[in-house]
Amino acid sequence: MLGGTAKSLEDVKKIHDLGLEFAEIPIKDPAEFTGRVSGYLSLKTKLGISYLCHGPLEGDPNDTFSLENVYLPKIMAILPLMESLQMPLLTIHLWLDPRFVRKDVIVFKISMLGRILEKTRQTGITLCIENLSENADDFMVPFAEFPELFMTLDLGHAQLLSEKNTSFGLIEQFSERIKHIHVHDNRGGHSQADDLHLPPGEGIIDFEAILGELWKKGYTGTMTFELQPSEIEKNLNHLKGLIFKQFTP
Repeated sequence: MLGGTAKSLEDVKKIHDLGLEFAEIPIKDPAEFTGRVSGYLSLKTKLGISYLCHGPLEGDPNDTFSLENVYLPKIMAILPLMESLQMPLLTIHLWLDPRFVRKDVIVFKISMLGRILEKTRQTGITLCIENLSENADDFMVPFAEFPELFMTLDLGHAQLLSEKNTSFGLIEQFSERIKHIHVHDNRGGHSQADDLHLPPGEGIIDFEAILGELWKKGYTGTMTFELQPSEIEKNLNHLKGLIFKQFTP
């Protein structure tokens, strides 16, 4: 299934009109989004489109007080909103790269994942942690500890802070954990500012090779084009050609 990022009801309509099957909706502030649930539900029913959810950013990745008292409550508040909108999958950011996150904080975050999973088990929601700058080894502990934790593989993030796109190692090590894909391009780099979210072909990512590896591993999950709807529309034929070239035997 192919979808696109939708930051508004108008974006949902545009994604549907482009023939995509779902919209991935970022919920940064669940308290603010609560008042918009009825509009999204009405449009979902009208169009017959599906929704996935992208959670908020974690803030300072080394601030355990903020993680416990700001970020975690937001994630917990998002879950009932997802139930209302029949969203089956939640992607969260929780940076685990030991080059930038203290070891004690990583331990804390893994414990936090356990608490979130306790709630998602009750709702049937699939929880996916999104790769940022991590390599495969950085996910060994959480995936070993939580068999029901999955991954959103972000192909753009995997190009940053690394000489080689880390998607290859993540696919090789954890193909069975990858349930969702984020597709966008960049030119590499070493900072958040380099996460350009360009249409594939405008950066340096070797999508054919990465998607080819996913196909070899039997990937059948969802993919979100993390682009503006206007960019998706402009590049849709190229995007579909890129995907179906790899996933058609």
